[in-house]
Amino acid sequence: MKNILIKWNSISLVKRIICGLIIGAILGLVVPQATPIGILGTLFVNALKAIAPVLVFFLVIAALACGNEGGGKTMGRVVILYLVGTFLAAVVAVIACHFIHVTLPLDSATAAEGYEAAGGIDEVFTNLLVNLVANPLGSIVNANYLGILAWAVIFGLALKVSSESTKKALFDFSEAVSQAVRWVISFAPFGILGLVFTTVSTNGLEIFVDYGRLLAILVGCMAFVALVLNPIIVFTQIKQNPYRLVFKCLRESFVTAFFTRSSAANIPVNLALCKSLGLDEDNYSISIPLGATINMAGAAITITVMTLACVNTFGMEVPLAMKVLLSFVAAISACGASGVAGGSLLLIPLACSLFGISNDIAMQVVGVGFIIGVVQDSCETGLNSSTDVLFTAAAEFHDWKKEGKTLTI
Repeated sequence: MKNILIKWNSISLVKRIICGLIIGAILGLVVPQATPIGILGTLFVNALKAIAPVLVFFLVIAALACGNEGGGKTMGRVVILYLVGTFLAAVVAVIACHFIHVTLPLDSATAAEGYEAAGGIDEVFTNLLVNLVANPLGSIVNANYLGILAWAVIFGLALKVSSESTKKALFDFSEAVSQAVRWVISFAPFGILGLVFTTVSTNGLEIFVDYGRLLAILVGCMAFVALVLNPIIVFTQIKQNPYRLVFKCLRESFVTAFFTRSSAANIPVNLALCKSLGLDEDNYSISIPLGATINMAGAAITITVMTLACVNTFGMEVPLAMKVLLSFVAAISACGASGVAGGSLLLIPLACSLFGISNDIAMQVVGVGFIIGVVQDSCETGLNSSTDVLFTAAAEFHDWKKEGKTLTI
């Protein structure tokens, strides 16, 4: 048994995940009634969601308390990349909708029943500020990453003057949590197998037929951002071919995020990827969980496309100034989207209100979003989460270039 485990672990995790993906798809088509297989996916996602808040809390505390002076110096650049990338993603969606006219079948209001839409921009900002000062233990339990980060930074700075033995204990505890995360991630192939099985056996391929045009523009915009816009942004930072880094992030972060459909659940995966890239832990221990909260290019695309599709459905003429305003609103709203499945959809009514569209109609748009969510939300989360690592690495590699270090990806 030990030899089997050694052999299994010697195989690249990405290759094992691909095997799990293929097997899960085949089982979903051949034996869709074998529902117990899906429990593997549920267990994997729940394990990631459970360990991620604890990991982030202690990792940030240990990084600040034990880190060197000047650690995390690229954070300002990372945040700028997050915000610029999210806004430009919304602009891409506006341009796409200008050339491709898409409408919605607004007859599915019941699909959004039981969900509460976000209010105005002021409510989004208020919620963000309130989450910053939420109870630290409650933030860990509820996976409120803004609160986790805020309190972890406070405790980390306060413990910077603690004794060496205290710092060593903090470091050892963060390493122990990190090891637990590595054990969880090692089960990713089985988790992906269960997630793919559930997706295929439950939804089949019909969803691509019924909402093909809408899905095409959503997925197309996200693909453009991932394969064209993001590489351009990264090139401005590292001044060399960005695609090796882009494809590495897509391969090792996008795949798991696509099937977990949760940026929060993918935080441990992204932290492990940053470590494999040799990045500064003082930086990525903060930028990755922060990215899961505010770096939402995919969410900005979803909000923009769904809103403009609703506008097109009613034949409304939208001036360029309003479309630019929509890009800003979508980007700001996306920063307030929760890092869980379907988090961005509940911000659509906020964007629709710019055009005088009633909340009842807007919630029907949300309903359509939940129907296509199995594809839309998976792509959105994959883009959001993989970009967290991409921009974190690009910001640090920018400094490496200035210092004359060689980049090997």
